Order: sequence, then C-alpha cells, then structure tokens
Amino acid sequence: MRVLLFTGKGGVGKTTVAAATATLAARRGLKTLVVSTDTAHSLADALDVAVGDQPVEIEPGLHLHQVDTQKSLERHWGELQDYARGLFAELGLDEITSEEITVLPGAEEVIALLELREQAHSGRWDVIVVDCAPTAETLRLLALPEALDWHVSRLLPVGRKLMKVVAPFVRSVAHVSTPGEEVVSAGERFHRGLMEVRELLTGESASVRLVLTPESVVLAEARRTLTSLNLYGYRVDAVIANRVFPADGADEWRSQWVRAQSKLLAEAEESFAPLPVHVVPYLPGEPVGADALAKVGEGIYAGSDPFADPAVEPPLLFDGHELSLALPGADRAEVDLARKGDELIVTAGPYRRILALPTALARRKISGAVLREGRLRVRFVAGGRDD
Repeated sequence: MRVLLFTGKGGVGKTTVAAATATLAARRGLKTLVVSTDTAHSLADALDVAVGDQPVEIEPGLHLHQVDTQKSLERHWGELQDYARGLFAELGLDEITSEEITVLPGAEEVIALLELREQAHSGRWDVIVVDCAPTAETLRLLALPEALDWHVSRLLPVGRKLMKVVAPFVRSVAHVSTPGEEVVSAGERFHRGLMEVRELLTGESASVRLVLTPESVVLAEARRTLTSLNLYGYRVDAVIANRVFPADGADEWRSQWVRAQSKLLAEAEESFAPLPVHVVPYLPGEPVGADALAKVGEGIYAGSDPFADPAVEPPLLFDGHELSLALPGADRAEVDLARKGDELIVTAGPYRRILALPTALARRKISGAVLREGRLRVRFVAGGRDD
C-alpha cells in the first residue's frame, strides 16, 4: 500500500494536487482512498461531491473519507472524555461548558490521523492520499506522536504509582474523582495508536510531496519545511510547482510573470535537487470534478510513475559507528547538537527532535559531527558515554 501526503503553504493548491493525484490513481486501476487532515475539508468541494462520515465511492476505485471528528473522538477517546466531563461537572461547570472544554484544540487533525491508521490496517486500499493542513500545522501534527511518546514513556509508569498513593487523598479532601484504570488504559491506547500512525507515515511506502507556487516567500517556506520534515524522519520524494504561467503567447504583463517565475523555478530545482520538481501550468479555469482533476494529474506526472515506492533513502540512518540525519537546506549556524544520556537532541532552526540512540551507539562517545551535503553525520567511538 502506498501512502502519499501533500502539504504546502496555505493557498498554493495542495488540495487540488492531492485530489488530482488520487483521481489519477483510481483511473489507473488502483483502489484509492483520499482523506484530509485539514479542518477546512475542501476535498469534497474539489471533487464536487457530497460525502458522509464513512468512505464513499465517488467514481470506480476512488473513495473519499471526510472524518466525523465527534464520532471518532468518542470511539478513540471516549473514556478520557467521559472522565474529563465528569470531573468538570464535579467542579461546578455546566454540561455544555464541560463538553466544549473536553474537545481539545487540534483534536480534529489528531483524530484524522487515527482514522488514517484504521483505514491503512483494513487492507482495502492500494493507495491512500492525504490532503494535509498547511505546513506549520502539519509539522506540529507529524511531530506529535514522537514527542508524546517521549513524555508518556517517562511519565506514565511514575504516574500510575503516584495515582495509587494520592487517589484516596484527592477523593477525601478535594472531593473530585481520580482517573481509574480504564481511563489510564484509554490514554495508553491513544498513545499506541499515534505511534502506529508514525510508523506508517515514516515507513518505506510512505512519502510527503511539497506543493508550492513560484513565489519567493512560498519557496522560502518550502525549503524550511523540507528540512523540518527530514528532521522528524519523514521522506519527501517530490515537489510540485503549481500555477506556473505558460510562456507561449504571453503579453507584456504576463511576460514579466513568466520571467520572475522562471527564475524562482530554477532556484527551486537547485534547492530541492535531486528531488523532481513537477510543474502544473496556470489553468484557464478552476479544475473541479473528477474528469478535470484526472487531466491535471496526467499533466503533473507525465512520464513518471507517481505511485512507485519512494526512491529517496530514509532521513535517519545508522551505519556502524555513525548516525546520519538528512537536513537538506539546513544552515550550519541553525543546527545544534546535544547529548543527554542515551538520547541525542538535534535542533534545526525552530524545531527540535530527541532521538533515542540504539544500544550499539548509546554505549559510545561522540567523536565528532559535521553537516555536509545536506546530512548531519555524528561519529561515535568506544570509550564511555559523554553526557
């Protein structure tokens, strides 16, 4: 099963490109699901269909899934919500206020990821296309499973022991309920589900495609996004430049745009090399509906197989006494490296990742690190750890 995620700065046309790719997959005979983690839910508009809360076949082989957040939240997080609502009620909040508070910010995107995991495990699909939220939200969302794992792995065992000690005191003095075993178990299931999502999206058959328009601000953000996605372990296998003015028959006004875009496209090809940069021309009308989108998809991937496994190597590699992490486009001045016990803390710009070192490296000392040709290489030698 192939998993393709599409993201980009808001307004660059990532939903159109995702829908076009999904439509093309279905018309090539692949059983395809297209789903969105973007709360705007523009996919149904692009495909010009009405959908429910279950995957709906909108043409042969093409299914659209628009996640019903409330129903999914109750299924995945029901015990936690019930406990939280009950706790707020004990504190004197009315039912409506308690309901609103328990729907956490960002819950829709997280629940969409859990739904994606369920669909992947169903075995029904050859291709799953994910229309992600704009880049900043997508980066936070994709970083969440590993960040949550780091905290849960350390806090949950301590929290279980502490809860047994303080629960009687809280109930008798504060007169509020403490979470029972079923609530803690629900939290563990939720945590495991997110880790399975991460395993799926960083696997050998999953990749991200960056959608941009040839504008300097958009291109700068796309470069940073490429670095950040690699930092968190997600492969990027292609870049799609959307809304490119055709040079043929251009008047003076459009010729200026053509020259400016040509310069930025050349920068993009240099910045993202060796990744392919697919070009989508500025269309005379908005592509709405499966037929129009399929035509766009054929134009995007002309001469290539967009559903083959990604040809790029994993961002994170362990090779003997060396750890290497792809950080394409990273500035040496913005990259920082620190070690704490069995963990390596890598910072690239505003983003940070905590890497658990494998046993073979955790017992060794760092002998040096270098950022060269878009890869951070950290060398280890025998001689004890250096905290």
